[in-house]
Amino acid sequence: MLTKVRGAVAAAVMAGALLVPVAVAADAAAASCVRHTTGVCKANSPHPRGATAKCKDGSYSYSAHARGTCSHHRGVKYWYR
Repeated sequence: MLTKVRGAVAAAVMAGALLVPVAVAADAAAASCVRHTTGVCKANSPHPRGATAKCKDGSYSYSAHARGTCSHHRGVKYWYR
């Protein structure tokens, strides 16, 4: 009986250890990009310091406000935090 309990506890600990990296990776992606409508923003995606958005034409925006950001560059592809 005690052996079965130890086995179950060990299995639960191992399952939890396997799930932690997935949660950390999801948090890292959320820290660098904001929810958007096009594209997939990867964790720690490289962008210039101070850039607030990447435009659909590949240029970067340093706009302080969302209104008009990338307006002459086909719109916003990614928002950065």
